[in-house]
Amino acid sequence: MGRSRSLEYPKTAINKVNRYNVRETYDLEAIHRIINESTYVNVSFNTPDASNPFPVTLPMIGVAASFEHPSSSLGEPLDIYVHGYVSARMMNLSRTTTTDEGVEHEGLPVTISATKVDGLVLSLTPYTHDINYRSATLYGYATLVTDASEKLWAMEAVTNSVVSDRWRHTRVPPVPAEMSSTSILKVKVVGGSGKIRVGGPRDEKKDTDRPELLDSIWTGVVPVYEHFAEPIPHRTNRIQNVPDHVARYAKDMTDRNERYAREVIEDTSQD
Repeated sequence: MGRSRSLEYPKTAINKVNRYNVRETYDLEAIHRIINESTYVNVSFNTPDASNPFPVTLPMIGVAASFEHPSSSLGEPLDIYVHGYVSARMMNLSRTTTTDEGVEHEGLPVTISATKVDGLVLSLTPYTHDINYRSATLYGYATLVTDASEKLWAMEAVTNSVVSDRWRHTRVPPVPAEMSSTSILKVKVVGGSGKIRVGGPRDEKKDTDRPELLDSIWTGVVPVYEHFAEPIPHRTNRIQNVPDHVARYAKDMTDRNERYAREVIEDTSQD
C-alpha cells in the first residue's frame, strides 16, 4: 500500500516562496509543527490609524489546533489560536469585517510567523555562510472567540503549548474575572508556506578546488537549539519535587531540539 499524499497549502501570489525555493514547503504538517514547536509566534497586522503607517508586530503565544475536530493531526487544516488582554487594540480590530478584492472576510487580516534556528553554517567565504533553520508564515483572518466552551478549550490548548499537560496541574477552571479579562483570537488560515534549510556548508567549486583555502579555513556547523534548563522552584513553592510533567517536558524538549540540530547537519537533500 502506498503512502498517502500529504496535504499542502495552495501556492498563490500571497504565499509563494520566491527566493531559495529549493527550501520551500507548503506541507501542512511541516508548517503547523514549526508553529507549535516555537515558544512564541509573531503576529502582524495593519491599523486604520492614519498617523501610524507601519504594520504592528506582536510576539504572542499561539497554537495550531481545531476546536471542531480536536483529534486532527498537524497534517490537517487547523486554525491558529492566540490569547491576549481583552482591551488590546488587536482584539478590538478583530471585530471588523474586511473586504478583499470584492470578497468579505470576517475578522482582522493577520500574518503569523515563527522561526527555529538550528545551526550556524560556516563555510570558506562569507558569501556562502548560512543558517540551518525552519520558518513558517501563515495568513488568515482573526476573530474573537465568543463561545464559552471554545474559549475555555482554546485557553487550555494555549496553556499546554507552553508546557505540555500544564493545564490540569493548575487551579482551573479560571474564575469569571479571569475569563472576562482574557481574549482568545481564532485565526482562520487561508494560506501558508515554510522554508527549511538543512545540511552543511555549500561552497562553490572555485573555492573547494583551492587547497590553500581548505588547509587554512575551518568549515562546519555550530548546532543551535533551545535548551530547557533544570526547573527552579519559586520562593513561595511548597512542593518538594519538580512535578514529572514539568521536568519531563524540559528534558524531552531539550533532547529533541539537540537531536534535530545535529541530525540535519548531515542532511544532503538540498545539495
